[in-house]
Amino acid sequence: MKTWREGVKLSMLKNDNYFEKDEQGCKLPYLDAVAVSFIIDKQSAFMEFVKGNLDFLSGLDASYKDELLSKDGQLSIAYQKRIKMLSMPYLNTEYLGFLMDDANEKNPLKIKEVRQAINYGFDRSKMLRFLRSNIGVAGTKGMIPYGMPPFDNQAAYGYDYNPQKARDLLAKAGFPNGKNLPPVKLCVTENYMDITLYLAHELEQIGIKVEISKMQPAILRQFIAKSEIPFFRGSWIADYPDAENYLALFYSQNFTPNGPNYTHYKNKRVDALYQQSQSTSNILEREQLYRQIDSLVMEDAPVVVLYYDRVLRFVQNNIEGMENNSMNLLTLKRVKKH
Repeated sequence: MKTWREGVKLSMLKNDNYFEKDEQGCKLPYLDAVAVSFIIDKQSAFMEFVKGNLDFLSGLDASYKDELLSKDGQLSIAYQKRIKMLSMPYLNTEYLGFLMDDANEKNPLKIKEVRQAINYGFDRSKMLRFLRSNIGVAGTKGMIPYGMPPFDNQAAYGYDYNPQKARDLLAKAGFPNGKNLPPVKLCVTENYMDITLYLAHELEQIGIKVEISKMQPAILRQFIAKSEIPFFRGSWIADYPDAENYLALFYSQNFTPNGPNYTHYKNKRVDALYQQSQSTSNILEREQLYRQIDSLVMEDAPVVVLYYDRVLRFVQNNIEGMENNSMNLLTLKRVKKH
């Protein structure tokens, strides 16, 4: 590390004693130095990238989505000669979570049929098409993301858009057409407002009124960790490329604040299958156990899976050797700048 001006810039020089070499015997890395700029405003970061002051931009933000991408998720013609877009499935599941052990007995979200109705009550594919330019895959299956075994596109569990079934479930829960159902409060961050507003509009059509509470990311995380929010926005990026990492969110021994079970979901059958999956080294057997766990969790609906994300990286055309990976890890040792 050469310099670090907190909140402004980080500069790193290459290690001249690094041991690896490329196939021609040239020492790695190729770059002499890397500078990281900390620009909080996403639109400002995009403008700096467009002006050529940044070589690399990671991710997609609503502030520049329509400028950079076409409606079908391709790089806009206006930028195709200047920059490159790298994309692949991202081991990241975006979801909404319900607090399952909420002390408020009158909370309608404690009723499974209400949670299921919310899952059936909006069109995920339409949401991706209009709000994310089809970047990602609709979350109509389980918590395990697209691109990670044992994800099964033919799985019989999960939730697709079915407004009539949502209405039937509300009636079964004692709220026909949403009658006498109190508004449900959903806590999200600023960058989730577009999706949340869409969700609220769709659910209102079947009789579920959603009140949106916008919070700062750090505050939202704090309240979720303390189990103080009944309905919240969440996402899970793989710590390691195994489906167990996602299913650990529903193991009862992983309750927050010491574990990742933010919903405080508890199911004895899920716990038993999870423990069984940890004691076998047979990959196919573990994948079958993972699918069983995923299906049981989806039936109980402690979460609303929104979509499975994609890695998006944008680089200037004079950058060579930049690669992608499903965990969005940045590896620069074979990158060159011309």
